[in-house]
Amino acid sequence: MGWAIDAINKRVSVRTYSDQAIEDERKQKILDLLRSENKGVHGNRVRFELIDLSEAERDEVKSLGTYGFIKGAKMYIAGAVNGGPGAMEDVGYCFEKVILGVTNLGLGTCWLGGTFKRASFARKMSVSQSEVVPAISPIGYAADNRTIRERALRRLARSDQRKPWEKLFFDGDVNVPLTKESAGGYAVALECLRLGPSASNNQPWRVVYHREQGAFHFYLRRTPGYDRLNRAIDLQRLDMGIAMCHFELAALETGLAGSWETGQPDLHAGDLEYIVKWIAPRQTEAMEQM
Repeated sequence: MGWAIDAINKRVSVRTYSDQAIEDERKQKILDLLRSENKGVHGNRVRFELIDLSEAERDEVKSLGTYGFIKGAKMYIAGAVNGGPGAMEDVGYCFEKVILGVTNLGLGTCWLGGTFKRASFARKMSVSQSEVVPAISPIGYAADNRTIRERALRRLARSDQRKPWEKLFFDGDVNVPLTKESAGGYAVALECLRLGPSASNNQPWRVVYHREQGAFHFYLRRTPGYDRLNRAIDLQRLDMGIAMCHFELAALETGLAGSWETGQPDLHAGDLEYIVKWIAPRQTEAMEQM
């Protein structure tokens, strides 16, 4: 198992952090990650900063609704991007690569999506008028024991539950479930996608495999009543970027080369919103590998 698949399986949302400081060597590796994982599939550049909050600023975090359940975190990663087509997907895609890299360093994180333009994070990043800050994450060593509140939150968010394959992956048509046997060599990549984190654990991703085209089509199924925060920030599209990240890393790590293709869909799927498709030159052979 490669580092990415291992990190995908190990990653959990950490809400309670210890007082142990991040060592300089690890901090430098984090900074290297922030500088290298900053271009998304749609071409948007994501700007990351590692932010050390003062005690007063940590008190501000406690006022950010449910984000106040983060305990003991002194450092955060924040991501900023110029609004535009595919911007939210690219933030999710790039940020999750960072989070998996941080997981590989033995540190904890927790996805927090929202509107942070007026928070301390944005001020410390000198966010421009054209930029938005749709996601942040605390970073640090997890506390030895989760608090009772954290365990309750995890149950509430259904963090230990994921939708089954037949609800997420389809074979040529959204009415025909894709089995693990039919997925062949891509079963690992799809399973890693299924394990991805999402806002309120809604898991809005849907994937249709088109055998003749040799492509995996990624769609978004909107969660009823789960509205966008504002015109610029769409958390469910951010979730799609996370799904794309997991699928790509796992596919490449299992030897299945491929690439993303954006543009108009050539496979319609009812009321689902088209996002992107993954194409591999030797996809038919890959699907037959067991």
